[in-house]
Parts: sequence; C-alpha cells; structure tokens
Amino acid sequence: MARVIDVVQFLDETGKEIVHREPPGGPGDFRLGSQVIVRESQTAVFFRDGKALDVLGPGRHTITTANLPIISAMVGWVTGGTSPFPAEVVFVNMRQFLDQKWGTPEPIAFRDPEFGMARLRAFGSYAYQVKDPQMFVNVIVGQQGIFTTDQIADYLRSIIVSKFADLLGTQGKSLLDLPSLYSEVSAGAKANLADDFAALGLALLQFYVTAITPTEETSKAIDERAAMGAIGNMDAYLKFKAARALGDAAVNPGGAAGTGVGVGAGLGMGAMMAGALGDALRSPASSSVQGGGGGGGGSAAAAPAAPQTPQQVQQMLDNLDMRFANGEISEDTYKTLSSKWQQRLKDMGS
Repeated sequence: MARVIDVVQFLDETGKEIVHREPPGGPGDFRLGSQVIVRESQTAVFFRDGKALDVLGPGRHTITTANLPIISAMVGWVTGGTSPFPAEVVFVNMRQFLDQKWGTPEPIAFRDPEFGMARLRAFGSYAYQVKDPQMFVNVIVGQQGIFTTDQIADYLRSIIVSKFADLLGTQGKSLLDLPSLYSEVSAGAKANLADDFAALGLALLQFYVTAITPTEETSKAIDERAAMGAIGNMDAYLKFKAARALGDAAVNPGGAAGTGVGVGAGLGMGAMMAGALGDALRSPASSSVQGGGGGGGGSAAAAPAAPQTPQQVQQMLDNLDMRFANGEISEDTYKTLSSKWQQRLKDMGS
C-alpha cells in the first residue's frame, strides 16, 4: 500500500502557477485526519474520481466528519471511515494574472476592401482572474484533463484567436485603417470573450491588441501596388521606357544592341512596349523617316526612338518572332509590327 498522506500543501515561489495538483503524479492516499494547508491567495479543491468534492479557503484544514462533511460522507460511503482512499488536491491561484500574451500561431485570412485577400498576424496581451475555483477545476481539470499552467495558457490562447478571427472578419475596414481601430477592436474582443471565460470560472479583466501586421508576402504586394500608384500613368511610363531603351540602342549600335542584349531588354517591357513601337511607326514623324525624306522637325525628333541601321532592324524582327513564338504578343500585333519592320528594312536597303 502507498504511503498515506498526512499533510498536503503547495508553495508557489514563482507566483505564476495558475493550477497545481498534489500529489503531482495523480491521486494519493488520504484518510480522516489528513491535513490540507491552503495559503493566502490560494483556493484548494478536493478532487476525487473526476469530481470536485469540497472547496477549501486559506488556512489549515483537517479531514474530519465535522470540518469536511462532504468529503467525510464520501469516505464513510467508500471506505467505512477507516481505510485510506485515493484523492487529490488541486490548488488554484486566486491572484490576478496580468500581461498574459496572446498571438495568432498562423496568419488569419482577411478580406480587404482595397487589396483583396490579405494574410494578417495579430498580437496582444490580456489579464484574468479565477472567480469560481470549483467551476474552473471542474471544467479545466475534470473535463479537459489539464493540470499545468502552460496547458491552460495554450487553451485560453486558442479561444482568444478563434474569437478574434471572427471579430476581425466583421470589421469591413482596410488593413491600413486597422491601427486606428485597436481600441475599438480590443473592446469588441473583450466583450465577445467574456462569456467564454465565465464558462471556465474565469473573469477576463483586460484585453489589448498591440499589433495587427501583414505577412511578408502581403507586405510586398502592398509595396508593389504603392509603387505602381506613384508612377501615375502606366501607359505613358512604359512608352517613355521603350523610347529610352531604343534611343540607347541607336547611340551604341555595335554594343549590347548588336548582340541583342540592349534591344532584348527593351522588348522585355512586354506587349505594352510592342504597342508603343507600333504607335511610334504610325506617327507622321516616323513615316517621314521611313520614306527617307529630308527633314522636318518631326523627323528629327522621332529618329532617336527607332533603330538606325539594318542590323538593328533585323534584331528587332528576330526578337519580335521570338516574342510571338512564346505567346507574349497577339497574332494581329505580330503581323502589324512585322510588316512595318520588314518595310523599314527594305527602305534601308533601297
């Protein structure tokens, strides 16, 4: 037979233990006359076979028929009042637990009215206190089988994250507006969580949201959108880049353009650049250049925006064929541009 427990108590030197079971490994042998010492800011719940029998406040308690009638009645029924019986004492810390941390273990999917789908992380803190130790022990220890403080903290965080995700989905605000709503979101989350904590025998004293941040991928997407907005007219910007690339190729015909690197980089602007080149060829200034005519001011202004040698024109045609083969431009665009560059090549050779 195991050693009979004469005195059981728990001294929490850290002040951070929410719940502690004695004996730690499971039920021990108690008998009439065994003592339970409960310290200030503690409550002890006498526990047997998954049921809380008595709640003991601060002080020294002796298991007798006079002091603990519920336990004594149980002992008399089970053992006849003479033999040891298996039981355990769960000590509950009644102090306020402040600055408890919570956070989302995985990003929360958030429907943003401006950016579409976004993935957010949230962090914060909360404070709570045990209000009903018997209910707390029955739910946490009896129903959940949780006996350690870390397990309780994880269990509470899972409740918080679930409720917070529901609340965040009802905001209807852009993630850029959320920092100005931290107080409102915190108050709403506290109200939504109050009943869940009360059902555990707990009182949620404070709840704070300290940060709601997008994931790295979402941040990059937002930065790219902001950069596009800063450019302004995207069509004008692409045409400018195309003209500058071709102008550089014309100035240095024997360099990168001769090997296709410079012209290829210009064509890398995509189908938008191809359209820009077509516009340039259709302009009156470009027509005068194609016709080999002398000059007006328009001809001089348009010349730097187009290849100046047969080699450069041929390189443009080769790149155009490659882009069409890769499916980067439509057949109509390919035919139109190819015809114009072929005609230009013939004009140069005549």
